[in-house]
Amino acid sequence: MAEKQVRVRSEVDPQYKWNAESVFASPEVWEAEFRAFTEELPKMHDLQGRLAKGPAVLADAFELLEALYRRGGQLYMYALVGQQVDLTDQEAAARASRARGLMGQLMAAVAFFDPELLELGQETLTAWLAEEPRLAQLAHYVDNLFRRQAHVRSAEVETVLGLLADPFSGPESIAGVLTNADFQFEPAVGSDGAEYPLTQGTLNKLLENPDREVRRTAWEHYADQYLAFKNTLATTLTTSIKQDVFQTRTRRHPSTLEKSLFALNVPTEVFYNLIDTFRQNLPTWHRYWALRRKILGVETLHPYDIWAPLTESAVEIPYLQAVDWICEGLAPMGEEYVATVRRGCLEQRWVDVYPTKGKTAGAFSAGWPGTYPFIVMNYNDSIFSLSTLAHELGHSLHSYLTWQNQPIIYSQYSLFVAEVASNFHQALVRAHLLETQTDPRFQINLIEEAMSNFHRYFFIMPTLARFELEAHERVERGEGLTADGLIALMAELFAEGYGDEMAVDHDRVGITWATFGHLYEDYYVYKYATGIAGANALAKRVLAGEPDAVTNYQRFLAAGASCYPLEALQLAGVDLTQPEPVDTAFDVLASLVDRLEALTS
Repeated sequence: MAEKQVRVRSEVDPQYKWNAESVFASPEVWEAEFRAFTEELPKMHDLQGRLAKGPAVLADAFELLEALYRRGGQLYMYALVGQQVDLTDQEAAARASRARGLMGQLMAAVAFFDPELLELGQETLTAWLAEEPRLAQLAHYVDNLFRRQAHVRSAEVETVLGLLADPFSGPESIAGVLTNADFQFEPAVGSDGAEYPLTQGTLNKLLENPDREVRRTAWEHYADQYLAFKNTLATTLTTSIKQDVFQTRTRRHPSTLEKSLFALNVPTEVFYNLIDTFRQNLPTWHRYWALRRKILGVETLHPYDIWAPLTESAVEIPYLQAVDWICEGLAPMGEEYVATVRRGCLEQRWVDVYPTKGKTAGAFSAGWPGTYPFIVMNYNDSIFSLSTLAHELGHSLHSYLTWQNQPIIYSQYSLFVAEVASNFHQALVRAHLLETQTDPRFQINLIEEAMSNFHRYFFIMPTLARFELEAHERVERGEGLTADGLIALMAELFAEGYGDEMAVDHDRVGITWATFGHLYEDYYVYKYATGIAGANALAKRVLAGEPDAVTNYQRFLAAGASCYPLEALQLAGVDLTQPEPVDTAFDVLASLVDRLEALTS
């Protein structure tokens, strides 16, 4: 059953809150460092125009850059997580706003680096890298810089683009505060008339409720609140897309898709291959909807039935039990790896565990070199929460090993590889539980979780990817975007995905785009689908005990951004330029449907 009350933050035991004091002992200490950092930042301006004076000067400049990025990032991370755990905290919101501004200033202050390095020329820089040991680590950075040369503008333009980082965060920030802090949802109502508080943190639990009225009213009231603000949310998303088109044209790319994928050196074929493979496999989803309708015994399946439990009672998994099972599932990765996970969850307080009033929806991993790789959760004792925790721990271990092995310039690995690490954890833990928890009810619950995960990654995300591609292309063609137009586009795409097996509530299904903040990170969502494909391929190698599979996977985690994303994945043993990983993941999906059918026949 869903909790009748959502706790305020002060009611949660400190052991289940993120370890903020490990970053800054208090907001006052953060404030002092903010002022000190602001005073240090002008030192970077003093280097402008001097990078060509020799390899030693350039090495000194990069050392200062790394020091400033480390300090600025810690200031930003502390403020960001502090705001997200309580969006009603006005002081935390002010710190987050100031920190975003500070990072914008930092980006502007270092904007002269790339233009000056390009002016030096690749031949000179390569010689300097060989001459000055402190510069040797920049080999990939230099290679990537000259690969992007045609799209790097003058120092003056780059400074302006750097300064835009803060104001351009406005649409996402406005939408986030509106939907997470200001939205007041009507409660869900059960068939017995009982009311259940509906918040961003309780929605998923309510959608798993065995009472169909709880699910229906939760889903409808949630969508209705977004529909009430559809024009505002359409405006924020449209503004974000227009900003991306502006950046695309400023940097002289043919399209927003090519600009986004070019940044990671990923060919557009990877994107289109995913979409094509997804559409070819829609019959598997149609078969699953038909099976789910049959198991539930309903005449018509609705979107709020997608998460309905298929057994009379769902497995309850307290947080501490989840940590134990996750650690057991990760055992193939070795003792040191597992010990790191356990310390992070139980001793070092990486995780802000439970839902509270004002807390942001969902879950994410966030940190910076010099901090722990923190996780913000809304853990609710379900097998879905266990899976989400495993997922976020995959991100955090990726960060942890990257920060241990790479300089700060390579510490921010791309979203393209990030979703491999997170889904890899889920695949290992799921395999362990399928093997050790043999009770049929548990098995069905576990398959439900797996199908829910595939639904998010191999149904929702490819559908959103198709949506954002079309929305971007409309803006690129000079067409206008409206709330009703976006709703119609989204509803059409979902109708294709649901086929004849699911009822489509046009407006409520169509507003789905507004419920995903991912769309403010242009061409992010497709990476979830490629990520789960790579993850399942790599998990298969590790579980089969293939020679060096674990070592090679940890080499991938430790590589960070020191090579291109596709190259990093090839270190681990998967090639996402080929269709096999995506096809394999869809094979896994089909096998899960087969297994569920056998268990419930």
